[in-house]
Amino acid sequence: MSEYVVDESTIFETPLVEVDLGLDADADVYAKAEWFNLYDAPHGGGSVKSRIAKGMLDAAERHGDLEPGVTVIEPTSGNTGSEVARLASARGYDVEIVMPDNAAGGKVDAVRDASAEIHFVDANLGYDAVIERCEEIIAADPDGYFRPNQYENPDNPGTHERTTAREIHEATGGEVTHFVAGVGTGGTITGTGRGLNELTDGAVEIIGFEPDEPLHAIDGLKYLKTGDHYHPDTYDESVLDRTAYVTTSDAYDRARDLRERYLDREIPIVDPGQHDEATVRDHLRVDDQFVVGTSSGGGAAAVAGLDDAGDLADDDVVVFMLCDRGDKYADIPLWEDYL
Repeated sequence: MSEYVVDESTIFETPLVEVDLGLDADADVYAKAEWFNLYDAPHGGGSVKSRIAKGMLDAAERHGDLEPGVTVIEPTSGNTGSEVARLASARGYDVEIVMPDNAAGGKVDAVRDASAEIHFVDANLGYDAVIERCEEIIAADPDGYFRPNQYENPDNPGTHERTTAREIHEATGGEVTHFVAGVGTGGTITGTGRGLNELTDGAVEIIGFEPDEPLHAIDGLKYLKTGDHYHPDTYDESVLDRTAYVTTSDAYDRARDLRERYLDREIPIVDPGQHDEATVRDHLRVDDQFVVGTSSGGGAAAVAGLDDAGDLADDDVVVFMLCDRGDKYADIPLWEDYL
């Protein structure tokens, strides 16, 4: 039995903060700080993937698909792997994670902390090779493994539809007009988009963003625009009103711009979620710096792109996701000069 412990009660009801992106439009721009899921966990707290890890494991246990003695396995670029490893290990399961060998060090460390076994795959082979390696391992012992399968599991978007959408709608007093999220599995944008559409009768514009080229360094996101790439079943483009494309350099620049803007400024808390404001303030910064992950910078870049196109009005309320905190990326070009 694993001795690894996490506090699953901190998952969901994450804070909403206001951010200044230097836009021309006087729109309100809010960001959902997702590392407050499992915020006390080492290596940058949790992430947006804490939500789906809990949703998928809960459903699997409820339906009898995951039972004692079975090993949990998942292919991942990092965050889903660390969150599945944390939750499954704390529940007493053995865990194996398949990931590219260039995954951010903080994510790798989080998986190792949970005593999960890691199968590294050459990143130069592309992400499809990570999925293929996972399938090979399962094929050798089909009854011995349970794969949550974030790319096909309806509890991925379903969790966001039930939780993230409602939280955003409530925290903005129902005034949200635009929701922006990156496309990896597509679960966040699909599920949250569906939920917001239902809550507002389709009044919210749903914008998904992808990397603009196959070779990119925006962790967790997938290039799906052209070519023969794996398309997740969990991604339903019909939910989207539009798709935006973001460069790695723009994503990194926007993340760094947030750090610069808030070196000497308070970060306004719109809604602390399940936490008190003191806890939120204590965990918003790393070494007194407001640093966020690569896809969070991508979200800021996508919002700025809407503004550049003249698609935001002064009375709009825009929400995007801060998927994880920047100290997970202290060993890559995004933050290696700062942390």
